[in-house]
Amino acid sequence: QVSLVESGGGMVQAGGSLKLSCAASGRTFSSYGMGWFRQAPGKEREFVAAVNWSGISTYYAASVKGRFTISRDNVKKTVYLQMDSLKLEDTAVYYCAATRSSGGTYYLNEYMYWGQGTQVTVSS
Repeated sequence: QVSLVESGGGMVQAGGSLKLSCAASGRTFSSYGMGWFRQAPGKEREFVAAVNWSGISTYYAASVKGRFTISRDNVKKTVYLQMDSLKLEDTAVYYCAATRSSGGTYYLNEYMYWGQGTQVTVSS
């Protein structure tokens, strides 16, 4: 069992940066692949980034590659999403999720634990 709590969301101007954090509880955090997803109003939840159990392998959606960086600290049981060069279209609720696929995955349905989400709003 893993519980996830996101933080770090807020409002930022286009071109700015935010860093999201996701704190996990549970003894086996380091065995889980971790991901970030987002959901904008009226749209389906979509994949943003994922990281494998060790933090060595990362994956990104094409829309954020080169602007966002996912990382994890297994000692602190925390996963991060550094978001730079933010665009208006990055506005969404961002969710942290955990999967037993330790290598990480793009597929939403393979994540069984989810946080409550944190709002990110990018303004012009």
